[in-house]
Amino acid sequence: MQINSSQSSSVMTRYNVKETETKWQQIWHERGCFSAVEDPARPKYYVLEMFPYPSGRIHMGHVRNYTIGDVIARYKRARGFNVLHPMGWDAFGLPAENAAMERNIHPAEWTYSNIATMRGQLQMMGLSLDWSRELATCHEGYYRQQQELFLDFLEADLAYRRESWVNWDPVDHTVLANEQVIEGRGWRSGALIERRKLSQWFLRITAYTDDLLDALKGLDRWPERVRLMQQNWIGRSQGAQVNFALRGGGLDGESLTVFTTRPDTLFGASFCALSPHHPLTERLAQSDPALRDFVAECDRLGTSEEAIEKAEKQGYDTGLKVVHPFDPEWELPLYVANFVLMEYGSGAIFGCPAHDQRDLDFVRKYDLPVTPVVLPPDADAVDFAIADEAYVGDGRMINSRFLDRLSVPEAIAGAIARLEENGQGRGEVQFRLRDWGVSRQRYWGCPIPVIHCDGCGIVPVQKQDLPVRLPEDVSFDKPGNPLDHHPSWKQVSCPKCGGAAQRDTDTMDTFVDSSWYFARFCSPRAAEPVVREAVDYWLPVDQYIGGIEHAILHLLYSRFFVRAMRQTGHLRLDEPFAGLFTQGMVGHETYKDEAGKWLYPEEVKRQPDGAAVHVESGAPVQIGRVESMSKSKRNVVDPEQIIATYGADTARWFMLSDSPPDREMEWTDAGVEGAFRFVNRLWRLIDDALDDLAAPGTPLPPDFGAAATDLRRASHRAVAAVTEDIEQFRFNRAVARIYELSNTISGFDAADPADRWALREAMELLTRLLTPMMPHLGEELWQRLGGATMLVEQPWPEADASLLVDDSVTMAVQVNGKLRATIALPRDAEDTLAQQSALEQPAVQRAMGEKAPRRVIVVRNKIVNVVI
Repeated sequence: MQINSSQSSSVMTRYNVKETETKWQQIWHERGCFSAVEDPARPKYYVLEMFPYPSGRIHMGHVRNYTIGDVIARYKRARGFNVLHPMGWDAFGLPAENAAMERNIHPAEWTYSNIATMRGQLQMMGLSLDWSRELATCHEGYYRQQQELFLDFLEADLAYRRESWVNWDPVDHTVLANEQVIEGRGWRSGALIERRKLSQWFLRITAYTDDLLDALKGLDRWPERVRLMQQNWIGRSQGAQVNFALRGGGLDGESLTVFTTRPDTLFGASFCALSPHHPLTERLAQSDPALRDFVAECDRLGTSEEAIEKAEKQGYDTGLKVVHPFDPEWELPLYVANFVLMEYGSGAIFGCPAHDQRDLDFVRKYDLPVTPVVLPPDADAVDFAIADEAYVGDGRMINSRFLDRLSVPEAIAGAIARLEENGQGRGEVQFRLRDWGVSRQRYWGCPIPVIHCDGCGIVPVQKQDLPVRLPEDVSFDKPGNPLDHHPSWKQVSCPKCGGAAQRDTDTMDTFVDSSWYFARFCSPRAAEPVVREAVDYWLPVDQYIGGIEHAILHLLYSRFFVRAMRQTGHLRLDEPFAGLFTQGMVGHETYKDEAGKWLYPEEVKRQPDGAAVHVESGAPVQIGRVESMSKSKRNVVDPEQIIATYGADTARWFMLSDSPPDREMEWTDAGVEGAFRFVNRLWRLIDDALDDLAAPGTPLPPDFGAAATDLRRASHRAVAAVTEDIEQFRFNRAVARIYELSNTISGFDAADPADRWALREAMELLTRLLTPMMPHLGEELWQRLGGATMLVEQPWPEADASLLVDDSVTMAVQVNGKLRATIALPRDAEDTLAQQSALEQPAVQRAMGEKAPRRVIVVRNKIVNVVI
């Protein structure tokens, strides 16, 4: 395609948004402007936004996310970097199976149709993406490589199978995540959830616990709150293993081990409690039907911490006693409690109700004693007592025998020392992090590439037989996992003995798919998971961009994956993402009709007085607060409609201009209309001035007048400021500086050839600065200005340092410390000139009267102080 734009302003006086944006998108595509190839001679820059789930249509959160990434990608390309900016689809998952059941179509049909729609919408945005690297995690070319990684992890003992407790939906016959259990029932079936022990596949993330935690300190380009969230999730706890001897029930001589971070509070203990799934609980339940019933009731709670925290604290008295580790005559009752999780610590606790609210709620219910052992700094030990609220602050120990009067840290150390001395326990570090369960009982996921043989056990599928493909002739007419009741897919011969065997019918957690896609982008068509030369060149991702909602699991799993892939020889990487940016949500006003039904923004019309009415009925509409856009509240705006009406550049500009990108922003009609007006204003500003500009390539004039010099200073200061703002992700400030420069240009009259040269320079710099934000407009303006090549091929402008410094300075003049005047002098003027100018000021002479100065102190470029 030829690129032709005349300099004559008579050719085009109106900016045609749709035609221009379509034209430039086609040119970029035809010329492969954004295709990336490894080039060791050039510095690389890998910018990546978290890839989307193909739900059907992009939303404004996508627009903001990918606009931010595109600004960085275009800017870094202009700075000379070899930029990789790819796109793909996180395409497996339960929503596709739900759609298949609801619409009677195959999940693949629904998924690929959505991908096609969303790809077209993203391409309308003019993103500088390397579409040749596009991938979808549901494509067998991707999940075949994931299966190979799984086999490598299995061989390295990073993948293993064991029994674990899960939430089981007895109607849908599937495992549910904690978030899918609503008040003890399945989110879709409504059935009471059962706790079951199933054989599940795990990835050994705990093999890297220390490294995952310690390495957070080096992620200095990550938000501090994300690092803190990961630190808390990993949950390093310094504490003690405490042994409580058991008494009664024929268990004398055995002991119960409890991990605690607060051994200092042992003298405040009033009970011990077991998880419903503790091995001792299971032993006791074999001969106690009432305990079995209690465990079954606990299992209906679900496993999420939130569900357990909200539930009423309940316990079952086993009738057994435990012996206090510091006093053989002190016995405590042993309960099974619904709030004790087997997954944390040792699955057993001791309860100190005075200093733990959960324990306090429990003992009030069962009328157990409460003994405070930590005295607040402002309290008196004589009358200090606990009422309805536990004391969890700092203080000194009381009622604690040999620990009395010690501070909490001193008491912790003292208690551990006594435990170790008496053989009743030891100091220990534990972590909250547990191995990652990756088994999912559903069809639309990556099949786990192992075979189960009665004689040979678990047999890995041979790599030459990969991929283990999902069957296409799948039915969703029965509850549960379609792979389980497929008539033939799971029936295979054992690769070892040749006998009858079965495929594993579990598929992988979709978090697995997104834990290594950034590495696959480096060589997306390779016959192996990664090509070392490619990943060694491109990784780590220099700038990763996405929502704070992925701060823990996705990022943590990705960090684990690079360590596992390093151990299996695929990478030599320490961390996947060198820099992380979490953008804020996009919000909009909410609306309800008189019946309380949510309304879409297009159903609402604002009146001149600010009130709102229904577009069709004219009935009053209640205006609610601004909230994050969501389909449930209908406060969503269709990006495709916005782009069709105003253009992609307008949408991009408004997304960047409204607020700092890490904060929430409000989408408003007035805001997008203002952005559209500015797009057209820029067009007219340059189009109307084309006949007043120096010809392209005109040599630099020998000198400039004052007005032209001021314009040049404003232009180069804008270059320096916008450059710094983009580097620091201050896009809204960069936008403001471009507004300022355009205003300065619009007020400039070119009176001579030097003025016309300065005006051309200013307009060219303005165009180059706005291009990362509004690339279509930038390219069109560049051609109108007579650019010989596309702007996407131009380097980033460099500010002239000499124009960033004023030639003159304003200095204060004081008489005996009181400001009397100001003087303008050449920068770095001699002190004698500053002194002379100061003494000549009439206000200074009046202040001095008839007196002669005793001293004149000059602080160069700042102040002159006359002492009389």
